[in-house]
Amino acid sequence: MKIRYFAWVRDHIGQAEEDISLPQGVSTAADLMAHLAGQSSGHARAFSNTASIRIAINQQFAPADSLLSDTDEIAFFPPVTGG
Repeated sequence: MKIRYFAWVRDHIGQAEEDISLPQGVSTAADLMAHLAGQSSGHARAFSNTASIRIAINQQFAPADSLLSDTDEIAFFPPVTGG
């Protein structure tokens, strides 16, 4: 699975993307955020307030309870505003 990070999520983690295998026991995007939060202090900072993170699965906005597969592309980013 490819995971992409944008804006301050990327800044906290220190990288724009990473490839991982879907971890055992992780079935939803919320599970994935909880798993990633334990990977490093940067990940922990990025995912400390998951309510402020938006999710896209295969380039489509998705809720945190969306099911994942090992071939998905997941993107995490802050809310976007326009003006």
